[in-house]
Amino acid sequence: MRLSSHLKTEGNMAKIALINRNLKRRETVKKFAAYRNELLVVINSIKTSNEDRRSARIKLQMLPRNASPVRVRNRCLLTGRPRGVYSKFGLGRSKLRDIAMSGEIPGVTKASW
Repeated sequence: MRLSSHLKTEGNMAKIALINRNLKRRETVKKFAAYRNELLVVINSIKTSNEDRRSARIKLQMLPRNASPVRVRNRCLLTGRPRGVYSKFGLGRSKLRDIAMSGEIPGVTKASW
């Protein structure tokens, strides 16, 4: 699911390499999510012995750094812009406005009061 250079570029779009790196991080997070959650349950459980907790921490540290969901950056799906992204839509504020104003997102209208 890598992006290539045939992606639409408008204005100062994020570098393709940064977008691909972020997609690779998402794949890594998804790959290790279940195992990581199992380790975190062992670490955070009160009933776990200190030896088991210590071994779980060591195993957690041995996972790839990009397996942590904190390292994933929300980016606009159309432009790759890293800031001003509405996670509900996966779009940046400018593209969300353009698409919403053209009526392509059901139920989204311009506010008026």
